[in-house]
Amino acid sequence: MTYTTDELIKILDCELKENWKGKRIVLSSAQRINDPVVAKALNMDQVNKVFAYRDFRHQIHEYQQQHQVSGIIWRTCTFNQQTITYPEIHNQLIPIPGDKEILLAARTKILNFWYQVTDKMNFWLVNGKADHNGKHHQKITFNYLQKIVKQTEWAEIDAARTEIYLGLCWGNPQEHQYQWARPKSGCDRIIATGSEPSAIKI
Repeated sequence: MTYTTDELIKILDCELKENWKGKRIVLSSAQRINDPVVAKALNMDQVNKVFAYRDFRHQIHEYQQQHQVSGIIWRTCTFNQQTITYPEIHNQLIPIPGDKEILLAARTKILNFWYQVTDKMNFWLVNGKADHNGKHHQKITFNYLQKIVKQTEWAEIDAARTEIYLGLCWGNPQEHQYQWARPKSGCDRIIATGSEPSAIKI
Protein backbone atom coordinates (compact mmCIF):
# COMPACT_ATOMS: atom_id res chain seq x y z
CA MET A 1 0.00 0.00 0.00
CA THR A 2 1.33 3.44 -0.96
CA TYR A 3 1.21 6.23 1.58
CA THR A 4 -1.01 9.21 0.73
CA THR A 5 0.03 12.87 0.82
CA ASP A 6 -1.74 13.34 4.18
CA GLU A 7 -0.01 10.29 5.62
CA LEU A 8 3.41 11.53 4.51
CA ILE A 9 2.72 14.90 6.17
CA LYS A 10 1.79 13.14 9.43
CA ILE A 11 4.94 10.98 9.22
CA LEU A 12 7.10 14.09 8.72
CA ASP A 13 5.36 15.87 11.60
CA CYS A 14 5.98 12.92 13.95
CA GLU A 15 9.61 12.68 12.85
CA LEU A 16 10.16 16.41 13.43
CA LYS A 17 8.77 16.09 16.99
CA GLU A 18 11.04 13.10 17.65
CA ASN A 19 14.02 15.09 16.35
CA TRP A 20 13.41 18.00 18.70
CA LYS A 21 12.99 15.60 21.63
CA GLY A 22 16.55 14.44 20.86
CA LYS A 23 15.51 10.95 19.77
CA ARG A 24 17.09 11.34 16.32
CA ILE A 25 20.62 12.58 15.73
CA VAL A 26 23.23 12.53 13.01
CA LEU A 27 26.73 12.27 14.43
CA SER A 28 28.44 13.40 11.23
CA SER A 29 26.99 16.94 11.30
CA ALA A 30 30.31 18.68 12.02
CA GLN A 31 31.86 17.03 8.95
CA ARG A 32 29.05 18.42 6.76
CA ILE A 33 29.84 22.04 7.68
CA ASN A 34 32.66 23.20 5.44
CA ASP A 35 33.90 25.93 7.77
CA PRO A 36 35.51 24.57 10.99
CA VAL A 37 35.23 27.98 12.71
CA VAL A 38 31.47 28.06 12.06
CA ALA A 39 31.14 24.43 13.17
CA LYS A 40 32.75 25.29 16.53
CA ALA A 41 30.43 28.26 17.03
CA LEU A 42 27.26 26.24 16.47
CA ASN A 43 25.37 24.17 19.02
CA MET A 44 26.09 20.76 17.49
CA ASP A 45 23.22 19.10 19.40
CA GLN A 46 20.79 21.35 17.54
CA VAL A 47 22.65 20.95 14.25
CA ASN A 48 22.53 17.15 14.62
CA LYS A 49 18.73 17.36 14.92
CA VAL A 50 18.46 19.57 11.84
CA PHE A 51 20.54 17.20 9.71
CA ALA A 52 18.68 14.14 11.00
CA TYR A 53 15.33 15.66 10.00
CA ARG A 54 16.67 16.88 6.66
CA ASP A 55 17.97 13.39 5.82
CA PHE A 56 14.63 11.84 6.74
CA ARG A 57 12.73 14.42 4.67
CA HIS A 58 14.97 13.65 1.70
CA GLN A 59 13.92 9.99 1.98
CA ILE A 60 10.27 11.08 1.96
CA HIS A 61 10.91 13.12 -1.19
CA GLU A 62 12.49 10.08 -2.85
CA TYR A 63 9.43 8.05 -1.82
CA GLN A 64 7.16 10.69 -3.40
CA GLN A 65 9.05 10.47 -6.68
CA GLN A 66 9.21 6.67 -6.68
CA HIS A 67 5.51 6.18 -5.89
CA GLN A 68 4.22 9.39 -7.55
CA VAL A 69 2.67 10.78 -4.35
CA SER A 70 1.55 14.37 -4.87
CA GLY A 71 2.93 17.25 -2.82
CA ILE A 72 -0.37 19.14 -3.24
CA ILE A 73 -2.52 20.02 -0.25
CA TRP A 74 -5.83 21.91 -0.34
CA ARG A 75 -6.16 25.03 1.78
CA THR A 76 -9.12 27.26 2.59
CA CYS A 77 -8.94 31.05 2.69
CA THR A 78 -11.75 33.22 4.05
CA PHE A 79 -11.93 37.00 3.67
CA ASN A 80 -14.91 39.38 3.93
CA GLN A 81 -17.23 36.42 4.60
CA GLN A 82 -16.19 34.74 1.34
CA THR A 83 -14.26 31.49 1.10
CA ILE A 84 -12.08 29.75 -1.47
CA THR A 85 -10.40 26.34 -1.44
CA TYR A 86 -7.24 26.10 -3.50
CA PRO A 87 -4.16 23.90 -4.03
CA GLU A 88 -0.59 24.56 -2.94
CA ILE A 89 2.58 22.51 -2.49
CA HIS A 90 3.05 21.52 1.16
CA ASN A 91 6.16 23.23 2.53
CA GLN A 92 7.77 19.92 3.57
CA LEU A 93 6.98 17.99 0.38
CA ILE A 94 8.06 18.33 -3.24
CA PRO A 95 5.94 18.62 -6.38
CA ILE A 96 5.78 15.60 -8.66
CA PRO A 97 4.93 15.64 -12.39
CA GLY A 98 1.33 16.81 -12.72
CA ASP A 99 1.32 18.95 -9.54
CA LYS A 100 2.22 22.14 -11.38
CA GLU A 101 -0.69 21.58 -13.75
CA ILE A 102 -3.02 21.47 -10.73
CA LEU A 103 -1.62 24.84 -9.59
CA LEU A 104 -2.04 26.29 -13.09
CA ALA A 105 -5.64 25.08 -13.32
CA ALA A 106 -6.57 26.94 -10.10
CA ARG A 107 -5.09 30.29 -11.22
CA THR A 108 -8.28 31.79 -12.70
CA LYS A 109 -10.41 30.74 -9.71
CA ILE A 110 -7.93 32.33 -7.26
CA LEU A 111 -7.66 35.56 -9.26
CA ASN A 112 -11.45 35.86 -9.57
CA PHE A 113 -11.76 35.48 -5.80
CA TRP A 114 -9.02 38.09 -5.26
CA TYR A 115 -10.68 40.64 -7.53
CA GLN A 116 -14.06 40.02 -5.91
CA VAL A 117 -12.89 40.55 -2.30
CA THR A 118 -10.46 43.41 -2.99
CA ASP A 119 -12.84 45.80 -4.73
CA LYS A 120 -11.96 49.41 -3.77
CA MET A 121 -8.89 48.30 -1.78
CA ASN A 122 -5.30 49.56 -2.19
CA PHE A 123 -2.62 47.29 -3.67
CA TRP A 124 0.95 47.07 -2.44
CA LEU A 125 3.88 45.19 -4.00
CA VAL A 126 6.16 43.56 -1.40
CA ASN A 127 9.87 44.24 -1.90
CA GLY A 128 12.72 42.06 -0.70
CA LYS A 129 14.69 45.08 0.52
CA ALA A 130 13.40 48.00 2.55
CA ASP A 131 13.28 51.45 0.96
CA HIS A 132 14.82 54.61 2.54
CA ASN A 133 11.81 54.80 4.90
CA GLY A 134 12.31 51.22 6.06
CA LYS A 135 9.21 49.97 4.23
CA HIS A 136 9.14 46.64 2.42
CA HIS A 137 6.22 47.53 0.15
CA GLN A 138 5.25 50.08 -2.46
CA LYS A 139 1.80 51.14 -3.61
CA ILE A 140 0.84 50.01 -7.12
CA THR A 141 -2.09 50.70 -9.42
CA PHE A 142 -4.63 48.16 -10.59
CA ASN A 143 -3.15 48.44 -14.11
CA TYR A 144 0.33 47.63 -12.82
CA LEU A 145 -1.10 44.65 -10.93
CA GLN A 146 -2.65 43.45 -14.19
CA LYS A 147 0.77 43.55 -15.89
CA ILE A 148 2.28 41.37 -13.15
CA VAL A 149 -0.68 38.96 -13.34
CA LYS A 150 -0.15 38.46 -17.09
CA GLN A 151 3.48 37.43 -16.54
CA THR A 152 2.82 34.70 -13.99
CA GLU A 153 1.78 31.05 -14.18
CA TRP A 154 -0.09 30.31 -10.96
CA ALA A 155 -1.39 32.13 -7.88
CA GLU A 156 -1.38 31.65 -4.11
CA ILE A 157 -3.65 33.41 -1.63
CA ASP A 158 -3.86 33.95 2.12
CA ALA A 159 -5.61 36.42 4.41
CA ALA A 160 -5.45 38.16 7.76
CA ARG A 161 -8.33 40.01 9.39
CA THR A 162 -8.03 43.28 7.44
CA GLU A 163 -5.70 42.45 4.55
CA ILE A 164 -5.35 39.74 1.94
CA TYR A 165 -2.19 38.46 0.24
CA LEU A 166 -1.71 37.29 -3.33
CA GLY A 167 1.32 35.40 -4.60
CA LEU A 168 1.88 35.59 -8.37
CA CYS A 169 4.27 32.76 -9.16
CA TRP A 170 6.21 31.22 -12.05
CA GLY A 171 8.86 28.60 -12.78
CA ASN A 172 9.61 25.62 -10.56
CA PRO A 173 7.04 25.17 -7.74
CA GLN A 174 9.79 23.66 -5.58
CA GLU A 175 12.01 26.76 -5.85
CA HIS A 176 9.70 29.73 -6.50
CA GLN A 177 9.83 31.03 -2.90
CA TYR A 178 13.64 31.44 -2.90
CA GLN A 179 15.30 34.71 -3.98
CA TRP A 180 18.25 32.79 -5.47
CA ALA A 181 15.89 31.10 -7.98
CA ARG A 182 15.05 34.40 -9.71
CA PRO A 183 14.49 35.16 -12.53
CA LYS A 184 13.91 31.54 -13.63
CA SER A 185 11.44 30.92 -10.78
CA GLY A 186 9.83 33.32 -8.37
CA CYS A 187 6.75 34.80 -6.74
CA ASP A 188 5.69 38.45 -6.55
CA ARG A 189 3.72 39.16 -3.37
CA ILE A 190 0.84 41.63 -3.37
CA ILE A 191 -1.04 42.96 -0.33
CA ALA A 192 -4.55 44.38 -0.60
CA THR A 193 -5.73 46.52 2.28
CA GLY A 194 -8.00 49.48 2.99
CA SER A 195 -5.08 51.64 4.11
CA GLU A 196 -1.37 50.79 4.59
CA PRO A 197 -0.15 47.21 5.09
CA SER A 198 0.61 46.00 8.60
CA ALA A 199 4.11 45.00 9.66
CA ILE A 200 3.36 41.32 8.95
CA LYS A 201 6.03 39.79 6.72
CA ILE A 202 4.68 37.53 3.96
